[in-house]
Amino acid sequence: MSASLIGKRIVLGVTGSIAAYKAVALLRLLVQAGAEVQVVLTESASRFIAPLTFEVLSGHPVVQDLFAGHQDMKHLSVTEQADLLLVTPCTANTLAKLALGLADNLLGTVALTIQCPLIICPAMDGEMWEHPTVQGHVTGLRGRGVMILEPETGALASGQWGKGRLPDEAVIFEEVCNVLVKGRDLQHERLLISAGPTQEPLDPIRFLSNGSTGKMGYALAEAAIARGAEVVLVSGPTQLKVPRGVSLFPVQTAEDMLRALTAHFHWATTLIMTAAVGDFRPKQALSQKLKKEQWDGAALQLERTPDILLALSAQRTHQRMIGFAAETDHLLEHGQAKLAQKHLDMLVVNQIGGNQSAFGNNTNEVHVLTPHNPPRFMPRQTKRQLAGKILDCMLDLPPVHLAQPTVLHKSHTG
Repeated sequence: MSASLIGKRIVLGVTGSIAAYKAVALLRLLVQAGAEVQVVLTESASRFIAPLTFEVLSGHPVVQDLFAGHQDMKHLSVTEQADLLLVTPCTANTLAKLALGLADNLLGTVALTIQCPLIICPAMDGEMWEHPTVQGHVTGLRGRGVMILEPETGALASGQWGKGRLPDEAVIFEEVCNVLVKGRDLQHERLLISAGPTQEPLDPIRFLSNGSTGKMGYALAEAAIARGAEVVLVSGPTQLKVPRGVSLFPVQTAEDMLRALTAHFHWATTLIMTAAVGDFRPKQALSQKLKKEQWDGAALQLERTPDILLALSAQRTHQRMIGFAAETDHLLEHGQAKLAQKHLDMLVVNQIGGNQSAFGNNTNEVHVLTPHNPPRFMPRQTKRQLAGKILDCMLDLPPVHLAQPTVLHKSHTG
Protein backbone atom coordinates (compact mmCIF):
# COMPACT_ATOMS: atom_id res chain seq x y z
CA MET A 1 0.00 0.00 0.00
CA SER A 2 1.84 3.06 -1.29
CA ALA A 3 -0.92 5.69 -1.57
CA SER A 4 -0.88 8.42 1.06
CA LEU A 5 -4.11 9.81 2.49
CA ILE A 6 -2.40 12.11 4.96
CA GLY A 7 -4.58 15.13 5.65
CA LYS A 8 -7.72 13.54 4.19
CA ARG A 9 -10.89 13.44 6.31
CA ILE A 10 -13.20 10.49 5.58
CA VAL A 11 -16.64 9.75 7.00
CA LEU A 12 -17.13 5.97 6.96
CA GLY A 13 -20.78 4.93 7.11
CA VAL A 14 -21.38 1.29 8.07
CA THR A 15 -24.81 -0.35 7.75
CA GLY A 16 -26.31 -3.61 8.99
CA SER A 17 -24.82 -6.24 6.69
CA ILE A 18 -22.93 -9.45 7.39
CA ALA A 19 -20.16 -7.83 5.32
CA ALA A 20 -19.64 -5.21 8.03
CA TYR A 21 -16.51 -7.07 9.12
CA LYS A 22 -14.82 -5.90 5.91
CA ALA A 23 -15.35 -2.31 7.03
CA VAL A 24 -13.05 -3.01 9.97
CA ALA A 25 -10.23 -4.13 7.67
CA LEU A 26 -10.92 -1.17 5.37
CA LEU A 27 -10.75 1.24 8.30
CA ARG A 28 -7.33 -0.14 9.18
CA LEU A 29 -6.10 0.47 5.62
CA LEU A 30 -7.42 4.03 5.61
CA VAL A 31 -5.82 4.87 8.95
CA GLN A 32 -2.52 3.26 7.96
CA ALA A 33 -2.52 5.46 4.86
CA GLY A 34 -2.82 8.54 7.07
CA ALA A 35 -6.51 9.37 6.77
CA GLU A 36 -8.56 10.75 9.64
CA VAL A 37 -11.70 8.62 9.75
CA GLN A 38 -14.96 9.30 11.53
CA VAL A 39 -17.22 6.23 11.68
CA VAL A 40 -21.00 6.55 11.55
CA LEU A 41 -22.85 3.33 12.47
CA THR A 42 -26.49 2.59 11.85
CA GLU A 43 -28.34 0.87 14.66
CA SER A 44 -28.41 -2.44 12.81
CA ALA A 45 -24.69 -2.24 12.00
CA SER A 46 -23.86 -2.24 15.71
CA ARG A 47 -25.48 -5.68 15.95
CA PHE A 48 -22.79 -7.08 13.69
CA ILE A 49 -19.72 -5.14 14.90
CA ALA A 50 -19.38 -3.46 18.31
CA PRO A 51 -18.75 0.30 18.13
CA LEU A 52 -15.69 -0.13 20.37
CA THR A 53 -13.87 -1.93 17.53
CA PHE A 54 -14.21 1.08 15.25
CA GLU A 55 -13.38 3.52 18.05
CA VAL A 56 -10.10 1.78 18.87
CA LEU A 57 -8.99 1.59 15.23
CA SER A 58 -10.09 5.10 14.24
CA GLY A 59 -9.10 6.89 17.43
CA HIS A 60 -12.46 8.71 17.44
CA PRO A 61 -15.77 8.02 19.17
CA VAL A 62 -18.29 6.33 16.90
CA VAL A 63 -21.44 8.39 16.25
CA GLN A 64 -24.76 6.59 15.92
CA ASP A 65 -27.72 8.45 17.35
CA LEU A 66 -29.16 11.48 15.60
CA PHE A 67 -30.88 12.69 18.77
CA ALA A 68 -28.39 11.88 21.53
CA GLY A 69 -26.49 15.07 22.32
CA HIS A 70 -28.58 16.92 19.73
CA GLN A 71 -27.14 20.21 20.87
CA ASP A 72 -23.88 19.23 19.15
CA MET A 73 -25.70 18.95 15.79
CA LYS A 74 -23.76 15.84 14.92
CA HIS A 75 -25.00 15.76 11.31
CA LEU A 76 -23.13 19.03 10.78
CA SER A 77 -20.05 18.46 12.90
CA VAL A 78 -19.38 15.02 11.40
CA THR A 79 -19.34 16.37 7.85
CA GLU A 80 -17.37 19.52 8.57
CA GLN A 81 -14.40 19.68 6.19
CA ALA A 82 -14.97 16.05 5.12
CA ASP A 83 -13.23 15.05 1.88
CA LEU A 84 -15.30 11.91 1.30
CA LEU A 85 -18.35 10.05 2.55
CA LEU A 86 -17.87 6.31 2.08
CA VAL A 87 -20.83 4.01 2.81
CA THR A 88 -19.69 0.39 3.04
CA PRO A 89 -21.31 -2.03 3.23
CA CYS A 90 -24.54 -0.43 2.07
CA THR A 91 -27.69 -2.52 2.44
CA ALA A 92 -30.63 -2.34 0.05
CA ASN A 93 -32.55 -0.48 2.76
CA THR A 94 -29.91 2.24 3.17
CA LEU A 95 -29.42 2.44 -0.60
CA ALA A 96 -33.13 3.23 -0.96
CA LYS A 97 -32.95 5.87 1.78
CA LEU A 98 -29.96 7.55 0.15
CA ALA A 99 -31.66 7.50 -3.25
CA LEU A 100 -34.86 9.02 -1.85
CA GLY A 101 -33.14 11.50 0.46
CA LEU A 102 -34.62 10.07 3.65
CA ALA A 103 -33.06 11.33 6.87
CA ASP A 104 -34.52 9.14 9.62
CA ASN A 105 -31.10 8.27 11.04
CA LEU A 106 -27.76 10.00 11.41
CA LEU A 107 -26.20 8.48 8.28
CA GLY A 108 -29.09 9.61 6.08
CA THR A 109 -28.89 13.10 7.52
CA VAL A 110 -25.14 13.22 7.00
CA ALA A 111 -25.62 12.21 3.35
CA LEU A 112 -27.90 15.21 2.83
CA THR A 113 -25.46 17.71 4.31
CA ILE A 114 -22.13 16.70 2.78
CA GLN A 115 -20.37 18.89 0.25
CA CYS A 116 -17.90 16.19 -0.78
CA PRO A 117 -17.89 13.10 -3.04
CA LEU A 118 -19.96 10.08 -2.02
CA ILE A 119 -18.95 6.46 -2.68
CA ILE A 120 -21.49 3.71 -2.01
CA CYS A 121 -20.50 0.04 -1.86
CA PRO A 122 -23.67 -2.09 -1.90
CA ALA A 123 -23.81 -5.60 -0.43
CA MET A 124 -26.94 -7.73 -0.52
CA ASP A 125 -28.42 -10.94 -1.88
CA GLY A 126 -28.12 -11.36 -5.63
CA GLU A 127 -31.87 -11.32 -6.29
CA MET A 128 -32.15 -8.11 -4.31
CA TRP A 129 -29.35 -6.46 -6.29
CA GLU A 130 -31.00 -7.35 -9.60
CA HIS A 131 -34.45 -6.14 -8.50
CA PRO A 132 -35.73 -3.30 -10.72
CA THR A 133 -36.35 -1.08 -7.69
CA VAL A 134 -32.76 -1.42 -6.47
CA GLN A 135 -31.39 -0.86 -9.98
CA GLY A 136 -33.61 2.22 -10.26
CA HIS A 137 -32.09 3.61 -7.07
CA VAL A 138 -28.59 2.91 -8.40
CA THR A 139 -29.37 4.70 -11.66
CA GLY A 140 -30.81 7.69 -9.81
CA LEU A 141 -27.81 8.01 -7.50
CA ARG A 142 -25.37 7.75 -10.38
CA GLY A 143 -27.33 10.43 -12.17
CA ARG A 144 -26.58 12.74 -9.23
CA GLY A 145 -22.85 12.05 -9.48
CA VAL A 146 -22.63 9.37 -6.76
CA MET A 147 -20.01 6.69 -7.36
CA ILE A 148 -21.44 3.18 -6.96
CA LEU A 149 -18.86 0.41 -6.59
CA GLU A 150 -20.85 -2.56 -7.82
CA PRO A 151 -20.86 -5.79 -5.83
CA GLU A 152 -18.93 -8.82 -6.98
CA THR A 153 -20.18 -12.25 -7.98
CA GLY A 154 -19.58 -15.11 -5.57
CA ALA A 155 -20.93 -17.07 -2.61
CA LEU A 156 -23.49 -15.03 -0.65
CA ALA A 157 -24.56 -15.19 2.98
CA SER A 158 -27.80 -16.85 1.87
CA GLY A 159 -25.82 -19.80 0.59
CA GLN A 160 -26.64 -18.88 -2.99
CA TRP A 161 -24.21 -17.88 -5.74
CA GLY A 162 -24.76 -14.52 -7.35
CA LYS A 163 -23.84 -10.86 -7.66
CA GLY A 164 -24.04 -9.18 -4.28
CA ARG A 165 -20.74 -9.67 -2.43
CA LEU A 166 -19.02 -6.60 -1.08
CA PRO A 167 -15.67 -6.18 -2.87
CA ASP A 168 -12.54 -6.84 -0.84
CA GLU A 169 -11.24 -3.95 1.24
CA ALA A 170 -8.23 -3.53 -1.08
CA VAL A 171 -10.56 -2.86 -4.02
CA ILE A 172 -12.54 -0.27 -2.06
CA PHE A 173 -9.33 1.33 -0.80
CA GLU A 174 -8.16 1.67 -4.41
CA GLU A 175 -11.36 3.51 -5.31
CA VAL A 176 -10.93 5.87 -2.36
CA CYS A 177 -7.41 6.65 -3.54
CA ASN A 178 -8.68 7.23 -7.08
CA VAL A 179 -11.05 9.89 -5.74
CA LEU A 180 -8.88 11.52 -3.06
CA VAL A 181 -5.37 11.16 -4.50
CA LYS A 182 -5.67 10.78 -8.23
CA GLY A 183 -8.87 12.76 -8.36
CA ARG A 184 -9.45 14.11 -11.86
CA ASP A 185 -5.97 13.49 -13.24
CA LEU A 186 -7.35 12.42 -16.64
CA GLN A 187 -9.62 15.42 -17.17
CA HIS A 188 -7.61 16.54 -20.20
CA GLU A 189 -7.56 13.08 -21.78
CA ARG A 190 -9.78 11.80 -24.60
CA LEU A 191 -9.66 8.01 -24.59
CA LEU A 192 -10.75 5.84 -27.51
CA ILE A 193 -11.16 2.30 -26.18
CA SER A 194 -12.09 -0.86 -28.08
CA ALA A 195 -13.55 -3.83 -26.26
CA GLY A 196 -15.09 -7.26 -26.69
CA PRO A 197 -14.92 -9.75 -29.53
CA THR A 198 -15.70 -9.32 -33.20
CA GLN A 199 -18.04 -11.61 -35.11
CA GLU A 200 -17.49 -12.55 -38.75
CA PRO A 201 -20.65 -14.04 -40.31
CA LEU A 202 -20.65 -17.40 -42.10
CA ASP A 203 -24.35 -17.12 -42.89
CA PRO A 204 -27.24 -15.21 -41.27
CA ILE A 205 -27.09 -17.27 -38.03
CA ARG A 206 -23.47 -18.48 -37.74
CA PHE A 207 -20.26 -16.57 -37.23
CA LEU A 208 -16.58 -16.87 -36.33
CA SER A 209 -15.69 -15.28 -33.01
CA ASN A 210 -13.72 -15.79 -29.79
CA GLY A 211 -14.20 -15.96 -26.02
CA SER A 212 -13.62 -12.30 -25.16
CA THR A 213 -16.31 -10.83 -22.90
CA GLY A 214 -15.17 -7.19 -23.02
CA LYS A 215 -14.72 -6.91 -19.23
CA MET A 216 -11.23 -5.37 -19.41
CA GLY A 217 -12.21 -2.68 -21.90
CA TYR A 218 -15.34 -1.76 -19.97
CA ALA A 219 -13.35 -1.64 -16.71
CA LEU A 220 -10.87 0.75 -18.35
CA ALA A 221 -13.72 2.94 -19.60
CA GLU A 222 -15.28 3.07 -16.13
CA ALA A 223 -11.97 3.84 -14.43
CA ALA A 224 -11.12 6.56 -16.95
CA ILE A 225 -14.50 8.27 -16.57
CA ALA A 226 -14.08 8.25 -12.79
CA ARG A 227 -10.77 10.09 -13.21
CA GLY A 228 -12.20 12.79 -15.46
CA ALA A 229 -11.47 11.53 -18.99
CA GLU A 230 -13.78 11.71 -21.97
CA VAL A 231 -14.29 8.18 -23.26
CA VAL A 232 -15.52 6.73 -26.53
CA LEU A 233 -16.02 2.96 -26.33
CA VAL A 234 -16.15 0.98 -29.57
CA SER A 235 -17.45 -2.43 -28.54
CA GLY A 236 -18.13 -5.74 -30.15
CA PRO A 237 -21.12 -7.78 -28.89
CA THR A 238 -21.12 -8.14 -25.08
CA GLN A 239 -23.61 -8.53 -22.22
CA LEU A 240 -22.06 -5.69 -20.20
CA LYS A 241 -23.65 -2.51 -18.92
CA VAL A 242 -22.18 0.66 -20.37
CA PRO A 243 -20.54 2.85 -17.69
CA ARG A 244 -22.35 6.14 -17.21
CA GLY A 245 -20.83 8.99 -19.20
CA VAL A 246 -19.22 6.72 -21.79
CA SER A 247 -20.13 7.19 -25.46
CA LEU A 248 -20.77 3.72 -26.90
CA PHE A 249 -20.46 2.76 -30.57
CA PRO A 250 -21.49 -0.90 -30.99
CA VAL A 251 -19.95 -2.89 -33.86
CA GLN A 252 -19.90 -6.48 -35.04
CA THR A 253 -17.13 -7.21 -37.54
CA ALA A 254 -13.48 -6.20 -37.73
CA GLU A 255 -14.33 -3.90 -40.65
CA ASP A 256 -17.03 -2.25 -38.53
CA MET A 257 -14.56 -1.73 -35.70
CA LEU A 258 -11.91 -0.26 -38.00
CA ARG A 259 -14.41 2.25 -39.42
CA ALA A 260 -15.65 3.31 -35.99
CA LEU A 261 -12.15 3.69 -34.56
CA THR A 262 -10.92 5.58 -37.63
CA ALA A 263 -13.84 8.00 -37.32
CA HIS A 264 -12.76 8.97 -33.78
CA PHE A 265 -9.02 8.50 -33.97
CA HIS A 266 -8.19 12.14 -34.70
CA TRP A 267 -10.28 13.20 -31.68
CA ALA A 268 -8.45 10.90 -29.24
CA THR A 269 -5.35 11.58 -27.18
CA THR A 270 -4.96 7.85 -26.52
CA LEU A 271 -6.14 4.67 -28.21
CA ILE A 272 -6.45 1.62 -25.94
CA MET A 273 -7.08 -1.46 -28.06
CA THR A 274 -8.39 -4.14 -25.70
CA ALA A 275 -10.73 -5.74 -28.26
CA ALA A 276 -10.03 -9.32 -29.33
CA VAL A 277 -10.36 -8.74 -33.06
CA GLY A 278 -10.72 -11.91 -35.11
CA ASP A 279 -7.78 -12.45 -37.44
CA PHE A 280 -9.80 -14.33 -40.08
CA ARG A 281 -13.19 -14.17 -41.77
CA PRO A 282 -14.94 -16.33 -44.38
CA LYS A 283 -14.05 -15.31 -47.91
CA GLN A 284 -17.74 -15.21 -48.68
CA ALA A 285 -20.63 -14.99 -46.23
CA LEU A 286 -23.76 -16.78 -47.40
CA SER A 287 -26.97 -14.79 -47.65
CA GLN A 288 -29.10 -17.76 -46.60
CA LYS A 289 -28.70 -20.36 -43.86
CA LEU A 290 -26.48 -23.24 -44.94
CA LYS A 291 -28.41 -26.48 -44.44
CA LYS A 292 -26.58 -29.57 -43.29
CA GLU A 293 -27.79 -31.38 -46.36
CA GLN A 294 -26.26 -28.71 -48.62
CA TRP A 295 -22.76 -28.91 -47.19
CA ASP A 296 -20.53 -31.03 -49.40
CA GLY A 297 -17.64 -31.26 -46.94
CA ALA A 298 -15.58 -28.58 -48.66
CA ALA A 299 -13.05 -26.73 -46.48
CA LEU A 300 -14.07 -23.34 -45.20
CA GLN A 301 -12.10 -20.71 -47.08
CA LEU A 302 -10.81 -17.86 -44.93
CA GLU A 303 -9.10 -14.53 -45.51
CA ARG A 304 -7.36 -12.07 -43.18
CA THR A 305 -9.30 -9.30 -41.51
CA PRO A 306 -7.81 -5.79 -41.55
CA ASP A 307 -4.96 -5.12 -39.12
CA ILE A 308 -6.56 -2.31 -37.14
CA LEU A 309 -3.51 -1.29 -35.12
CA LEU A 310 -1.30 -1.07 -38.20
CA ALA A 311 -3.93 0.91 -40.09
CA LEU A 312 -4.34 3.41 -37.27
CA SER A 313 -0.62 3.60 -36.62
CA ALA A 314 -0.16 4.87 -40.17
CA GLN A 315 -2.63 7.70 -39.43
CA ARG A 316 -1.37 8.78 -36.02
CA THR A 317 -0.43 12.38 -35.42
CA HIS A 318 -0.44 13.01 -31.67
CA GLN A 319 -2.06 9.87 -30.21
CA ARG A 320 -0.59 7.44 -27.72
CA MET A 321 -1.29 3.89 -28.85
CA ILE A 322 -1.75 1.07 -26.34
CA GLY A 323 -2.43 -2.48 -27.43
CA PHE A 324 -3.40 -5.74 -25.76
CA ALA A 325 -2.05 -9.16 -26.67
CA ALA A 326 -3.72 -12.47 -25.77
CA GLU A 327 -1.14 -15.27 -25.84
CA THR A 328 -1.08 -18.94 -24.87
CA ASP A 329 2.72 -19.23 -24.54
CA HIS A 330 5.98 -17.24 -24.67
CA LEU A 331 4.13 -14.16 -23.52
CA LEU A 332 7.09 -11.78 -23.32
CA GLU A 333 8.68 -12.88 -26.60
CA HIS A 334 5.45 -12.59 -28.58
CA GLY A 335 4.57 -9.37 -26.78
CA GLN A 336 7.88 -7.66 -27.56
CA ALA A 337 7.51 -8.60 -31.22
CA LYS A 338 4.00 -7.16 -31.40
CA LEU A 339 5.06 -4.00 -29.58
CA ALA A 340 7.64 -3.33 -32.29
CA GLN A 341 5.61 -4.51 -35.29
CA LYS A 342 2.58 -2.37 -34.45
CA HIS A 343 4.65 0.70 -33.46
CA LEU A 344 2.97 0.90 -30.06
CA ASP A 345 3.78 3.03 -27.03
CA MET A 346 2.65 0.29 -24.65
CA LEU A 347 1.45 -3.29 -24.84
CA VAL A 348 -0.43 -5.24 -22.16
CA VAL A 349 0.11 -8.99 -22.48
CA ASN A 350 -2.29 -11.45 -20.88
CA GLN A 351 -2.58 -15.22 -21.04
CA ILE A 352 -5.55 -17.07 -22.49
CA GLY A 353 -6.49 -20.69 -22.05
CA GLY A 354 -6.95 -22.70 -18.86
CA ASN A 355 -8.73 -21.80 -15.63
CA GLN A 356 -6.86 -18.50 -15.30
CA SER A 357 -7.55 -17.32 -18.84
CA ALA A 358 -7.96 -13.59 -19.35
CA PHE A 359 -11.16 -14.29 -21.29
CA GLY A 360 -14.27 -14.30 -19.12
CA ASN A 361 -12.59 -13.97 -15.72
CA ASN A 362 -13.19 -11.08 -13.35
CA THR A 363 -9.50 -11.16 -12.42
CA ASN A 364 -6.32 -11.16 -14.47
CA GLU A 365 -2.55 -10.84 -14.32
CA VAL A 366 -0.60 -9.05 -17.03
CA HIS A 367 2.81 -7.94 -18.24
CA VAL A 368 3.10 -4.30 -19.33
CA LEU A 369 5.68 -3.69 -22.06
CA THR A 370 7.06 -0.36 -23.30
CA PRO A 371 9.84 0.22 -25.87
CA HIS A 372 12.54 1.51 -23.50
CA ASN A 373 11.79 -0.04 -20.10
CA PRO A 374 11.93 -3.56 -18.63
CA PRO A 375 8.64 -5.50 -18.59
CA ARG A 376 6.43 -4.76 -15.59
CA PHE A 377 4.44 -7.65 -14.09
CA MET A 378 1.10 -6.93 -12.44
CA PRO A 379 -0.04 -9.86 -10.27
CA ARG A 380 -3.57 -11.24 -10.29
CA GLN A 381 -6.23 -8.77 -9.20
CA THR A 382 -9.65 -7.62 -10.33
CA LYS A 383 -9.87 -6.13 -13.78
CA ARG A 384 -11.17 -2.91 -12.24
CA GLN A 385 -8.00 -2.70 -10.12
CA LEU A 386 -5.85 -3.50 -13.15
CA ALA A 387 -7.63 -0.79 -15.12
CA GLY A 388 -6.48 1.85 -12.64
CA LYS A 389 -2.89 0.64 -12.75
CA ILE A 390 -2.87 0.49 -16.55
CA LEU A 391 -4.09 4.08 -16.66
CA ASP A 392 -1.28 5.01 -14.25
CA CYS A 393 1.18 3.45 -16.71
CA MET A 394 -0.43 5.40 -19.53
CA LEU A 395 0.28 8.64 -17.70
CA ASP A 396 3.95 7.66 -17.46
CA LEU A 397 4.19 7.62 -21.26
CA PRO A 398 5.61 10.68 -23.04
CA PRO A 399 3.08 13.54 -23.24
CA VAL A 400 1.00 14.08 -26.35
CA HIS A 401 0.45 17.33 -28.22
CA LEU A 402 -3.30 17.83 -28.13
CA ALA A 403 -5.16 18.43 -31.34
CA GLN A 404 -8.40 20.36 -31.34
CA PRO A 405 -11.28 17.98 -30.60
CA THR A 406 -14.01 17.46 -33.12
CA VAL A 407 -17.67 17.23 -32.18
CA LEU A 408 -18.81 13.68 -31.44
CA HIS A 409 -22.16 12.36 -32.53
CA LYS A 410 -22.93 9.96 -29.73
CA SER A 411 -24.84 6.81 -30.62
CA HIS A 412 -25.46 5.98 -26.97
CA THR A 413 -24.40 7.30 -23.61
CA GLY A 414 -24.31 4.87 -20.69
